[in-house]
Amino acid sequence: MNVAILGASNKPERYSHQAVILLAQQGHTVFPIHPAIDEIEGHRVFKKLSDVPEPLHTITLYLSPSISAGLADAIVAAKPERVIFNPGTENPALEEQLSQAGIAVVRACTLVLLRTNQFEPK
Repeated sequence: MNVAILGASNKPERYSHQAVILLAQQGHTVFPIHPAIDEIEGHRVFKKLSDVPEPLHTITLYLSPSISAGLADAIVAAKPERVIFNPGTENPALEEQLSQAGIAVVRACTLVLLRTNQFEPK
């Protein structure tokens, strides 16, 4: 499954870095997104969501609400099936916009979903 990690980090202690690794280990195609990083653990990092060359199934957010609010149009334009709001990224206004656009909104920890075999949609 194609997964974009918005707010990916090259710092190993960050959850967004761990998500890149665990998603890839579990067979997903990862598209880390960060404007100032070129590579994370051998994965090309895209500067912005619109640079991703493949259709996305899931976008997992690791950005504060103040940053993610400005990305609403880009997220809707990417047409993912779902967006995961990791703890601390909750943004009710953005969640409403995505829901109105027909995009599923999930409030959960990507790492927990992966480690408990709940990441794959039913």
